[in-house]
Amino acid sequence: MKLNPRIYEIIERVASREGLELVHAEMVGSHKNATLRIYIDKPGGVTLDDCSTVSEQVGLILDVEDLIAHQYVLEVASPGLDRGLYKPSDYERFVGLPAHIKLTAPLNGQRNFHGTLVGLDQEGEAAALLDDETGKRHRLPLNLISKANVEIEP
Repeated sequence: MKLNPRIYEIIERVASREGLELVHAEMVGSHKNATLRIYIDKPGGVTLDDCSTVSEQVGLILDVEDLIAHQYVLEVASPGLDRGLYKPSDYERFVGLPAHIKLTAPLNGQRNFHGTLVGLDQEGEAAALLDDETGKRHRLPLNLISKANVEIEP
């Protein structure tokens, strides 16, 4: 399900007011079992209190403004160790970390890429730069990325 931009704005405002970064928000599931997932972060990591505060405030505003016409579950959490890469700035922020990037369509016959995040190339069409295990550099257009995350090595 596509997240209403107004809902995203509300979540962003609440997170910012609490000194938190909104990493990502998404509505998953069907109208019968929908879940609004919110991922927040801050230097040093988020606490249970941070999650609770955002949940209470966002839930209250959404209930008052009645922006979601069906029942839903609200989940607020840390992005976790295998943090997703959602914004262009994430590809610069996490340079040097191992990452996994999956594309919506094959690029040179490949859809899944593993390697070290090198950064963001903004020449022309913005693209993530990733060096694979062999040292080969891949330029992966952001508009083709279906899922990307940093990977914590065992």
